[in-house]
Amino acid sequence: MALGILPDDSKIDPSVSCTACAAVCCRLTVVIAASDRVPEHLIAHGPNGVDTMAHGSDGWCLALDHARQRCGIYATRPSVCRKFAMGGGYCRFERAKFANSGLSLRVV
Repeated sequence: MALGILPDDSKIDPSVSCTACAAVCCRLTVVIAASDRVPEHLIAHGPNGVDTMAHGSDGWCLALDHARQRCGIYATRPSVCRKFAMGGGYCRFERAKFANSGLSLRVV
């Protein structure tokens, strides 16, 4: 995706469902807002003072429940995650990128 060109999140694909997804959004960098209430052990404190969701060495968010492919802190997930439009342009872009990456799901 070219810098400055964002997918159109106003066009939602109703066929996209989190229940049939590889939790691809759980590989994205998620900046934590000051108002978010994320458990401390799931936060990566950056050297520049920006806190993000921590990822494991496999690239997946530490809050991901791999057995269910769902967020393990859904009720207290960061505001960025709450705003991520399921089936929106960015979601579809990331799903397509993952499908073409050759990466596989982490199996526990």
